[in-house]
Amino acid sequence: MLARIATFLYGVVCYVIFFVTFLYAIGFVGNLVVPKSIDSGPAVPLVEALLIDTLLLSLFAIQHSVMARQWFKRAWTKIIPQPMERSTYVLLASLVLSLLFWQWRPMREVIWDVQNPTGQIVLQGLFWMGWGGVLFSTYLVDHFSLFGLKQVYLNLKGLPDEPTPFKTPALYKVVRHPLYLGFIIAFWSTPRMTLGHLFFAAVCTAYILLAIQFEERDLIEFYGDSYRKYRTQVSMLLPVRFGKR
Repeated sequence: MLARIATFLYGVVCYVIFFVTFLYAIGFVGNLVVPKSIDSGPAVPLVEALLIDTLLLSLFAIQHSVMARQWFKRAWTKIIPQPMERSTYVLLASLVLSLLFWQWRPMREVIWDVQNPTGQIVLQGLFWMGWGGVLFSTYLVDHFSLFGLKQVYLNLKGLPDEPTPFKTPALYKVVRHPLYLGFIIAFWSTPRMTLGHLFFAAVCTAYILLAIQFEERDLIEFYGDSYRKYRTQVSMLLPVRFGKR
C-alpha cells in the first residue's frame, strides 16, 4: 500500500508539472505574462539562434516520439512499474519543454504585423480557440488517462487498467486529430509574426504531420479494422476530404 500511495503521489506531481508547463506554453507562444517568451531574451547571431532552436525542438521531438512508441513502452516498463509509465513520459516531456522555454533564442525580425483591429481580434481569437481545442480534445478521449493520473489512481485502488475503447466523440467525428489541429491553429495565429515564431510554428507543424503517421500506425495495430474504417470516413486535420484518404 505504501508503494501504491507513493506511485499515486508521483503521478499527481507529474500531472501538476505538466499543467503548469501547458499554461506556460500558452504564455510562451503568445508572448503573454511569462518572464521568457518566444520573442524575449538576449539577441544572438541568426545562425547561432537557428542551431540552438533546432536542437531544442529536435530534442523534444525525439523524446516525445520515441517514448510514445509501443516497442519503447514494452522495454521501459521492464525498468519502471507499468502504472508509472505514462506519468514518467509526461514528466520528461514537460522537463524537455521547460528546457526549450528557458534556452530558446529569439529571432525578432518581423514577418508580418497586423495593425487592423479586426484582424488582430480574429487572430487572437483563433489563438485562444486553438489552445481551447487542445485542452477540450484531451477530455474527449480521456484527459486523466492521457496524462497518467488514471493509471496511478487505479493502481492505488488495486483495480485493473482496462484498455481505452475506440470512440470518436464530438470533434473526432470531424477530424481524426483535433488536438494536433488545435496546436497548429494556436502556433500560427498571431497578429505579429517574428522569424523565431515562424520557425517554431513551421518546425512544429512539420513534426506534427510526421508524428501523426507514427501514431496512426500504432492505432491501427491496437484497434485494427475499426481504425482503418475510421480513416476512410474522417479526414486527418481538415474538416473536408480530398479523395479516399
